[in-house]
Amino acid sequence: MTSNSRVVVIGAGLAGVRLAQRLGELGTPALLIGEEEHAPYNRVLLAEVLAGRYAPEVIALPAFDGLLRGRVTGIDREGRTVSCADGSVIAYDTLVLATGSNPVLPPLRGLFGAGNGELPRGVHAFRTMDDCLGLSEAVRPGVRAVVIGGGLLGVSAARALAARGAQVVLAQQAERLMERQLDPTASKLVLRYLRDVGVEVHTECRVRDVRCEDGAVRSVEMADGYTLDADLVVLACGIRPRTKLAEDAGLAVHNGVLVDDELRTSDPAVRAIGDCAQHDGTVYGLAAPALEQAEALAGALAEVPDGVPDEVPPFVPAGGPFGPINRSTRLQYSGTRALTRLTLTGDDVLDLAVFGRTEAEPGDDVIQLADATRGTYRKVVVRDDRLVGGVLVGALGTVGVLARAWEGAESLPETGPLLHLLTNDGGS
Repeated sequence: MTSNSRVVVIGAGLAGVRLAQRLGELGTPALLIGEEEHAPYNRVLLAEVLAGRYAPEVIALPAFDGLLRGRVTGIDREGRTVSCADGSVIAYDTLVLATGSNPVLPPLRGLFGAGNGELPRGVHAFRTMDDCLGLSEAVRPGVRAVVIGGGLLGVSAARALAARGAQVVLAQQAERLMERQLDPTASKLVLRYLRDVGVEVHTECRVRDVRCEDGAVRSVEMADGYTLDADLVVLACGIRPRTKLAEDAGLAVHNGVLVDDELRTSDPAVRAIGDCAQHDGTVYGLAAPALEQAEALAGALAEVPDGVPDEVPPFVPAGGPFGPINRSTRLQYSGTRALTRLTLTGDDVLDLAVFGRTEAEPGDDVIQLADATRGTYRKVVVRDDRLVGGVLVGALGTVGVLARAWEGAESLPETGPLLHLLTNDGGS
């Protein structure tokens, strides 16, 4: 079986779906290939499904008629075709890799003790809808759960499991939570929040062994010999771009698939966007850059003049938008000023946002406001009357004016603006 499409997109996540949808709006048909059995969904909201606040269908992405379910196994760049696991061959004029990323599985003893390449029963990654549904089925009040990893994903997973009544222990190898995004003060507030909702947190704590009986996890052992009983183990140790298809096809790959400002790989007929792409030395791994890359590439492939697509309604997946996105489709992509946002909901809400450079350099001005009673913290870094970064923690409602001023690299107002903004929920 052979089929033809001008543009073939591999990957039905946020980036792939947005690109295919936008191309359709611009009159350029695309075939979207997704390997998951589930309808395309907003991966950012999986923790809300695990916590029981959303049903899986609530986080579905807008339906796309040109979706083909299948797994691509190879790319023939000379023949401009891709091969699928079912034996089908699909021809393309332009191929777009939107293959996303895989969870990082740490090198723990006992993790693959069965020798079949499968995780023991009770051990779960947390990246796909199947991962989420498997965890949802296993969790119940009183179950002992150990989350390995204290980054954005680990914190979200721990809070979701606690909301379901699990006894949760979070083990973080670094000295503090979310150390890549947060400064020490903000990290302490996240730690306090998790402990307040019943999560036991251990930092500077390296897990070295997963112990199993009859193929099921029973405990995890720390490097110092301390052992934690466990019915569930969640691996939240980061993500790695899915680049195997690109590597096997001979495309240039470093940390991700290397792309230029037109999102072209080393083969001009193949583009890459989203978590799998590395642009100007950066693999973003965030939703907003993936959507901006999709917007830029749609404009380039459809050859639409800059600014015309502004009339198309903005893309808002289930659960709301991801923050400010440049609505003008550019024919080139020059990078994204990415904002990291995390909202932990429930009886108590923790809202945080991190953007730009959060550590001051010589000559920078820093303004910090902390309220230990309310558990809020706001810090911004200003350079030459411009906001260059910030950390906001608390029940913010919205990041508001601060994020917009940072994204647009605008000069701050001359009269007393910053303190006012910081004391009014970030400009909400």
